Amino acid sequence: MLLAALLHAGWNTIVKASLGPRGAERADAGTRLLTPALVVCVSSLAGLGMASCAAPPAAESWPALAASVLIHTAYFVFLMLSYRAGDMSQVYPIARGIGPLIVALASGLVFGELLGVSATLGVALISIGVASLAWSRRLLAPEERLAVAFAVLTGLTIAAYTVVDAVGVRRSGSPLGYAAWLMMLTGLPFAAYVFRRAGRSALPFLAARWRAGVVGGLMTFAAYALVLWALSLGAVAPIAALRETSVVIAAVIGAVFLGEGFGRRRVVAACAVAAGVVLLNLPA
Repeated sequence: MLLAALLHAGWNTIVKASLGPRGAERADAGTRLLTPALVVCVSSLAGLGMASCAAPPAAESWPALAASVLIHTAYFVFLMLSYRAGDMSQVYPIARGIGPLIVALASGLVFGELLGVSATLGVALISIGVASLAWSRRLLAPEERLAVAFAVLTGLTIAAYTVVDAVGVRRSGSPLGYAAWLMMLTGLPFAAYVFRRAGRSALPFLAARWRAGVVGGLMTFAAYALVLWALSLGAVAPIAALRETSVVIAAVIGAVFLGEGFGRRRVVAACAVAAGVVLLNLPA
């Protein structure tokens, strides 16, 4: 899961960098979305390649697969809106921090997975830590509210597709096949909208900047394929929480490479996340 976290933070950095800093000129918003669209297109092509050599998912998993495609489409939309409105070091931790708490609650109801004391404390520490990483004295200022609102909506979709995919991958009989079909179908609606909006400007832009999209797409595919494989084997809540260690990586990337603030308080919050990961791995 740590590898998945690193890959996830990496492709989010590529997407955020392509969209520009908070408050950047929005006249070229259609062009700015081309890199994210290429990222999901490459991920879809990777899914197509895997689908050609993996057993297809069982029919019992198709309803979950269809629901997940719709939820992932909403996720991409809210994520792009979040990154246009806020900093990565603010938006990413809020979005990723909401998921584990919701998944921990849902996994007990949906899967009957009751967490032990240490695992419960670990989930709580990770969720508190990632939320604290995003906190700002200006959080309730008007210019912050839109970014926070979109980040919360992104977090809700993350929790939703995690639970839905946990159901789907376990019913699929083929974790690789489920991952392949999901990734193959997920990016198409978002990419089709962006490319149609960009029109003829898409070709010269992609010809000049295709490398970032290809790298980001492969990272996207590998990151979630690892998550789905893990969901087919283990309890949902600890896996979802372990994945959220990517917020520490994202916060550092935002501070070092994107020029966003970090601060002593955020270092303490990152330590809370690390402590939560340790607790999740202790015997029940």
